[in-house]
Amino acid sequence: MTAETIRRPARRRIRRDDVAKLLFVVPAAIYILLFFGYPIVKNLTMSFQDYTTKTFFTGEAPWVGISNYVTAITSSLFGPALLNTALFTAGSLVGQFVIGLGLALFFQKKFPLSTIMRALLLLPWLLPLIVASATWRSILDQDSGILNRFLGVFGVDPVPWLSSPDHALIAVIIVNIWVGIPFNVTLLYGGLQDIPEELYEAASLDGATGWKAFWHITLPNLRGVIGVTLVLGVVYTLKVLDVILGLTGGGPANATQTIAIRSYQTSFVDFEFGVGAAFSNILILISLVFAIVYLRSSRKPVDE
Repeated sequence: MTAETIRRPARRRIRRDDVAKLLFVVPAAIYILLFFGYPIVKNLTMSFQDYTTKTFFTGEAPWVGISNYVTAITSSLFGPALLNTALFTAGSLVGQFVIGLGLALFFQKKFPLSTIMRALLLLPWLLPLIVASATWRSILDQDSGILNRFLGVFGVDPVPWLSSPDHALIAVIIVNIWVGIPFNVTLLYGGLQDIPEELYEAASLDGATGWKAFWHITLPNLRGVIGVTLVLGVVYTLKVLDVILGLTGGGPANATQTIAIRSYQTSFVDFEFGVGAAFSNILILISLVFAIVYLRSSRKPVDE
């Protein structure tokens, strides 16, 4: 028996293994290309075309270069929308993270019904956002809302949460914080479970308990989880649409206009799909910047 005949079964096995791997990978690759790759490429192409409702009938979308981006950036609402996006994202992230971390630390302590309470905490995450927005709209109603009635007990006048430009952005931030808390608690609680208990026991012998243990043990060991939580939170919050649409629709007086809302309204209210695509691509670019900053910062300790 020659060496060639010995190698043949091994080659045949390798080829069969490769085919088996491909059978698992190809469906996922096709799914990603169809439902992620194609929409991104199509959206990018549309942003360089004069794509309107007329295009659906004629099939013609003249190439206009970067004029759609110029129109988007020079529009009177771009500046306020960009500022509102920054405020909405920062306010939501801070509120979600601080409350989420506090609840994760709270649930780390074993007590009766803690498992049931953690499960109930997921309800805001499981509810359809349109349903959650409608519920909060009734809660924040100026005349009959539960929140104003509760504040009225303490002598506070009814607050126009959703009808005043001074309060509307605060209201949608509060609701988005409520929606995002379960996500933060889930990730941070999982990270806390991976911290060895022996570290706290050893630190307690040196007098590092309470806040000292939190600053010198908990936070350093949660660094990776915190980074992932914040980056995912930024990417998710930047594209929030249904919460704002359900509560204020971008009003009053454009007080809750964000880049995501501008993209939606430009495309599906004004039917200027090319400019709407330009708005959404600007939003994607902002998300990519945050993702790249995170990836570079998380790689530094390894490189050093």
